[in-house]
Amino acid sequence: MRSPHDPSAHDETDTARGAWRQGVGVAIATSAYGISFGALAVAAGLDVWQTCVLSLVMFTGGSQFAFVGVISAGGLAAIPAAIASAALLGVRNVAYGIRMSTLLPPGRFTRIAAPQFTIDESTAVALAQSSPRARTVGFWVTGLGIYIGWNLSTLAGALLGDVLGDPRAYGLDAAAAAAFLALLWPRLRGRQPIVVGVAAAVVATVLTPALMPGLPVLLAAVVAIVVGWLDWGSGATRGPGTAEGLDEPDDLPEREGLP
Repeated sequence: MRSPHDPSAHDETDTARGAWRQGVGVAIATSAYGISFGALAVAAGLDVWQTCVLSLVMFTGGSQFAFVGVISAGGLAAIPAAIASAALLGVRNVAYGIRMSTLLPPGRFTRIAAPQFTIDESTAVALAQSSPRARTVGFWVTGLGIYIGWNLSTLAGALLGDVLGDPRAYGLDAAAAAAFLALLWPRLRGRQPIVVGVAAAVVATVLTPALMPGLPVLLAAVVAIVVGWLDWGSGATRGPGTAEGLDEPDDLPEREGLP
């Protein structure tokens, strides 16, 4: 056990506090967008209870918006297509789960609870940290914070949708994307991350108008596989906190020091 006077213990505490602050910030920004979902879901024909159950159970914003978007366009007859679109967008969470299973402390609670909170933002905040403890704090603070905030704002949007008008007029549709970009930006320190980010953005932008929701995201993810397989831009410097530095052996033994 490390002494409380050990400088490394203070450093780990500081990084955990930083992860906490990032998680809370991302949770607030992302939760605000739930108002938009609540309003759009009710406008698409769902009642308040159906809208709230979607957020409670499905809890993945992209899939939820895809679902109500298809329902809005095609009515009840479009339910199979809506389910397919939501499922395709949800596939990315499987990849997140595989990654996070190697970073979170093992245990029955983690296996049972973590999958529900494994979403874009909780994974991004966790992977942005440089120590195992900070990753754990970032994951849970972000995931739980968004779950609570998203469901409350979904209810508010469903109840007040007609009063609020178009949520996009308030810029809420850009809140989650802006928070995610803020987490991504510091990680673009080398050629390889930049190549992946730019190429994936181009692929998603070009394919989104032509393909059903979910497919552009999955195909954009293939960019990272191709870049990694061909090792493009591998001369970039690796360092703690970057995407390449997360798997360095130096930070894996610290798992034993987790509470």
